[in-house]
Amino acid sequence: MKTSIATVSISGELPEKLEAIAKAGFHGVEIFENDFLAFDGSPRDVGRMVRDAGLEITLFQPFRDFEGMPEPHRTRTFDRAERKFDVMQELGTDLVLVCSNVSPVSLGGIDRAAADFSELGERAAKRGLRVGYEALAWGRHISDHRDAWEIVRRADHPNVGLILDSFHSLARKIDIGSIRSVPKDKIFIVQLADAPLIDMDLLYWSRHFRNMPGEGDLPVTDFVAAIAETGYDGYFSLEIFNDQFRGGSPKAIAADGHRSLIYLGDQVRRRSGAATLSVAPMPERAVVKGVAFVEFSVGEADAGQLIAMLHALGFRKTAVHRTKKVSVYQQGQIRILVNRESVGFASAAYAVHGTSAYAMALEVEDASAALARAVALGAEPFHQPVGPGELEIPAIRGVGGGLVYLIDGTSSLGKIWEVDFVPTSDEGQPFPANLIAVDHVAQTVAYEEMLTWLLFYTSIFEAAKSPMVDIIDPAGVVRSQVVENRDGFLRITMNGAENRRTLAGHFIAEKFGSGIQHLAFRSTDIFKTAEALRANGFHTLPISPNYYDDVEARFGLEPQLTERMKAENILYDRDEHGEYFQLYSGTFSEGFFFEIVERRGYRGYGAPNAIFRIAALRKQIRPEGVPAA
Repeated sequence: MKTSIATVSISGELPEKLEAIAKAGFHGVEIFENDFLAFDGSPRDVGRMVRDAGLEITLFQPFRDFEGMPEPHRTRTFDRAERKFDVMQELGTDLVLVCSNVSPVSLGGIDRAAADFSELGERAAKRGLRVGYEALAWGRHISDHRDAWEIVRRADHPNVGLILDSFHSLARKIDIGSIRSVPKDKIFIVQLADAPLIDMDLLYWSRHFRNMPGEGDLPVTDFVAAIAETGYDGYFSLEIFNDQFRGGSPKAIAADGHRSLIYLGDQVRRRSGAATLSVAPMPERAVVKGVAFVEFSVGEADAGQLIAMLHALGFRKTAVHRTKKVSVYQQGQIRILVNRESVGFASAAYAVHGTSAYAMALEVEDASAALARAVALGAEPFHQPVGPGELEIPAIRGVGGGLVYLIDGTSSLGKIWEVDFVPTSDEGQPFPANLIAVDHVAQTVAYEEMLTWLLFYTSIFEAAKSPMVDIIDPAGVVRSQVVENRDGFLRITMNGAENRRTLAGHFIAEKFGSGIQHLAFRSTDIFKTAEALRANGFHTLPISPNYYDDVEARFGLEPQLTERMKAENILYDRDEHGEYFQLYSGTFSEGFFFEIVERRGYRGYGAPNAIFRIAALRKQIRPEGVPAA
């Protein structure tokens, strides 16, 4: 698959953009005119920079308001075109993008436009150049790729072709089946962008909310599949206009873009077997069967606080590592690892973030295949020396630089608890609290990172993302989306903080980066769990009594049930599938907390209760400027 990206898609100065694009693995780059005009070097300098970076200039763009102009405007447009051609030849590219006219003085008419392109094609041919025509979704006369193709067809010039842009076609809900009738040699380049479904002006939507394929809601895969059926084997190029990306890391956004194209190509190849995409085969998305363990990094001085909380939650110490200071605390299918090593990655994570859930392990069908897919999609593999006879667990870097381990039950990895650990037990074991599994893992990230990590999970693992939900914090809004698989074995809530005054923002600021902020455990009976927790000395998060009067009236609950929930600080929600009960721990280590849930068919995550939970948790957060105890 020949990949390209427009310089307008990422932030930075032109040299910085080119470096990021090359490092991400793209083959080519579109030079957006404003990036060129803001650069002090000559066109030849830019062309040399691109080639030195190992890239090809796939397109120079845009050339606006060309076709259908009355005199004297028409003559001036051809003069402008000749100047564009001069620049292109110095840059070392042969293709220019002409977008459909939006000028109020332009004249309609397919034949008039075709005549203009025929003449422009003749002029381009004399210089060995090509002209690509793109229908803007808001074009004055041409806003449909079918009309643009008819103009190109009637122009009937070998140096004039069609440029297809997924946003312009999909935003207007144009039948993409029509693409299949376009000869592959008349498609000069394909530009791709996704976007969230928002009902707004097309121009504003396009200029501010585009994102990478797979990050939005448009059927980009269907669009590319239709193009693949023509036999097209040219460049697929990203053209993204997004306010968030303009302020983000060029390297991170370029890496996301390349991942999105490789993932997209893999999807289309699997659907249609399109050989023309030339996507390197990779294993299928990994099926997750559950969270095998979550590992905390702690220091000797503060390990006691975490262990005391685990005991209060009903976890029992069941094993210790043969050679490392790692203990396993277990309840049901849940394993929590407490790592007190003073060397290695866990120690480094503790030095930066303090006590934190720096790693999680996902159980998949084939760990080596999952790792191979992740690496093919640009994930960074992680390796750390292991002792003699110990297992090396495949791992990749995840949110906040933390780790995602990959474990399966078919290889030697399935024997990790027998090979690497020795059974043990605590004295004075706590009462088990009917906790059976990890329900979901909640990761808090900076809002501008959310799309990165949503794409990371959905491209590597067989999972889908939910619509975005606004979580109201007394100090602002937190954006939340969920990555989950059909069976519910993988549930990751992704919460994007936009300012440090929110609970999520405080966590990021105090922990020096994104990470897991809370773990939710599933209970078979939350009232029995609450009783066991009380016996273990666990302190649930106090919820305002006013909440229970409202929830009783809102859902028509029996007063006896409401009183039981109030006594145990249990929150309640309901959807069309069933009921949901939640209770929380207080916070420790600058905002981390535990949640316990019982699902009775319910499929959500209790979003309506978030404001009450956040208000209660905020009371326990250390104010800014007050040193930790």
